[in-house]
Amino acid sequence: MVKFFVKNLIKACTLLIAGSMAAFALVSLSPVDPVQANIGTTAYLGMSPEKKAQMESYWGKNVPPAERYLNWAGDFFRGDMGMSLKYNRPVSRVVLEKFQNSAILMGTAWLLSGLLGFVLGMAAGYYNGRWPDRLIRGGALLLAATPAFWLGMLLLIIFVVQLGWLPFGMNIPVGVRREEAGFLDQISHMILPALTLSLSGASAVTLHTREKMIDIMESEYVLFARARGDSGLQIVKRHALRNILLPAITLQFSSVGEIFGGSVLVEQVFSYPGLGQAAVDAGLGGDVSLLLAITVVSTLFVFVGNLTADILYGIIDPGIRRGRGSGCMRCRR
Repeated sequence: MVKFFVKNLIKACTLLIAGSMAAFALVSLSPVDPVQANIGTTAYLGMSPEKKAQMESYWGKNVPPAERYLNWAGDFFRGDMGMSLKYNRPVSRVVLEKFQNSAILMGTAWLLSGLLGFVLGMAAGYYNGRWPDRLIRGGALLLAATPAFWLGMLLLIIFVVQLGWLPFGMNIPVGVRREEAGFLDQISHMILPALTLSLSGASAVTLHTREKMIDIMESEYVLFARARGDSGLQIVKRHALRNILLPAITLQFSSVGEIFGGSVLVEQVFSYPGLGQAAVDAGLGGDVSLLLAITVVSTLFVFVGNLTADILYGIIDPGIRRGRGSGCMRCRR
């Protein structure tokens, strides 16, 4: 167990360093001028050369990229994430506020996609070849081929523009402070973004669970159970659930990265003030400190999801813990 955690700690540090360096390199190579992007083209062109030099110094344009990265890494290691030049606030406060919004959204979508995909996949596999299977499989394939942002815009047109059932975007009503917004207001603003993310993520779980369910229903021990008179509910409860649960959990936890990636586009569509939207704003505005902090937090978030899956493997299937299970090859190594 100690070796397992030490190995994953080294892996996490390596990922964080590599991810932050890649994000920094992309921002440094970007053609976007952070000064002009944040103060506007008209204001920038009207500035005097002295003012332009002052603003460029403020944004760190004159500092070599390697020195800027090392300065940021040193401060970050000491617990100082820096100052967000776009939001004019400490990066730690911006990331915490945005992460709270995104965590609620992504957590809800993650749970919904897992439950929905698991139930639909089991139903499709149980009714293999019949009309419920064809309907569920066709819907899952359609959702898998549909971009999350397009699905979000479609739901906006239907439920906001045409039906008027739900509010458009944001996480609270416009002009209302977060402390003053009611719980139902926050829920109503989160329904469409969470529904978009959950539908996008449920397709993979549905198709994967369906294939596993078909294999189980065609196995010899299920055929024997049918022969001795077990009902369909008994077969699903006694034989299918336990055998499908481990692969489903594996896929569900590995989808954390996909959920986070989809949230970036979904938050843009619905103007949801989360971590994904902040990352886009930081990238387009050249706010290096904020973008690197978001990169580190998101990388750590995805890594913890995968690590949790590895730990749950051993809890669900003790054979994996002893190195005899048929599950995660990484645990056996």
